[in-house]
Amino acid sequence: MSLTTAHTLRRLPEPAAALQLIKPVTWFPPMWAYLCGAVSSGVSPSGQWGMVLLGVILAGPVVCGMSQAANDWCDRHVDAINEPERPIPSGRIPGRWGLWIAVAMTALSLVVGYQLGPWGFAATLLGVAAAWAYSAEPVRAKRSGWWGPGLCGLAYETLPWVTGAAVLSAGAPSLEIIGIAVLYGIGAHGIMTLNDFKAIEGDRATGLRSLPVTLGPDRAASLACLIMAAPQAMVIAILLMWDKPLHALGVAAMLAVQLAAMRVLLRDPEGKTPWYQGMGILFYISGMMIAAFALRGL
Repeated sequence: MSLTTAHTLRRLPEPAAALQLIKPVTWFPPMWAYLCGAVSSGVSPSGQWGMVLLGVILAGPVVCGMSQAANDWCDRHVDAINEPERPIPSGRIPGRWGLWIAVAMTALSLVVGYQLGPWGFAATLLGVAAAWAYSAEPVRAKRSGWWGPGLCGLAYETLPWVTGAAVLSAGAPSLEIIGIAVLYGIGAHGIMTLNDFKAIEGDRATGLRSLPVTLGPDRAASLACLIMAAPQAMVIAILLMWDKPLHALGVAAMLAVQLAAMRVLLRDPEGKTPWYQGMGILFYISGMMIAAFALRGL
């Protein structure tokens, strides 16, 4: 019996495939953003470590994991072209198990979010709604290379940042916190655009208008770099305005490394995107934490 036939006859998901479905590698950005929010609140976590840990788990394995399962289910026909080895098109997650996992994790998200109080629960509702709106019909925001990455960036960076600050302080975050969180969420639009480079063939075949499809790889990469860099430059200017020169210098140093990496990326966008995602984004999120410490001191 061939491997393909064995997958076709499978009735239950492979445990390893179920883990691959929720993509642990994607959990870190929202977990980190939640920590940035907790730091930026200026509230001591002493006595609240349980809330911090629960929020990090909610942002990463639970809500982000759910969003990945929902995306894989809604994208199973696209993945059959781009990545046929993915859990659902390969048959390692058979039948409608992909949908059931996404729905079960949606319910789990709401249960866990409720434990974080009204601010945490409200943010969970927004995160769950954004995840399904991004992937599922009739909204399916990912059809657009503008709305899809924008929604994803705000959900991955801005929402968990604001949530972390709100939960720890048990109240609405300051406008300064919200402003910086929004800027980093906007910058993440460029990161999400780079993520679309791996799916150009399938996106084009199935009518998804990602920026690499509509603009071409070279122009899309240039635009992604601009969208990533501009909000960080604004953060630097704002930190200087707030009399935080050392923090501004730290964010500027992180941006300088990214600009150097972007020069390499733009020489071969399709070939160098995986390299940039593994290296350049590290300095993006490092700048986030520097900015969070600056906010803590306001």
